[in-house]
Amino acid sequence: MFDVLMYLFETYVQSDADLMVDQDELADELTRAGFHQDEIYKALSWLEHLAELHDEAKAPVLLASDAGSFRIYTPEEQDKLSTSCRGFLLFLEQVGVLSAPAREVVIDRLMELDSAEIELDDLKWVVLMVLFNLPGNENACHQMENLLFEEPAGLIH
Repeated sequence: MFDVLMYLFETYVQSDADLMVDQDELADELTRAGFHQDEIYKALSWLEHLAELHDEAKAPVLLASDAGSFRIYTPEEQDKLSTSCRGFLLFLEQVGVLSAPAREVVIDRLMELDSAEIELDDLKWVVLMVLFNLPGNENACHQMENLLFEEPAGLIH
């Protein structure tokens, strides 16, 4: 499923191509690209839930957090999100790339992926997809692109 999401993001979103509205045509194109139908429909469902964030009536209620608050992960989230993933989410929040509500959307979308454990690189792509789809996050999206695509020079201490 994640491969389908990556293909869609790279093909349509990053290239500014028009995303076909007809889900059947899109599914046919993805099938021709070599993806299995069950994975295609899982990815399209995942994207549909992400798009619901634009519809205030369907969007989950996201509470703003205090500057002094912190996130406690459920046992299921801890199993799926490694310490490095959780640390990276905290880092993104501390440097202002993710707000607390955006973090919750990212965690929700990560938990819906059909992977037993999320890799750090996959987490970064999900953060980018979420930021790209949340209105008013253009600067945060640009910062995340820089974090994703720029390789650190030299040793990091």
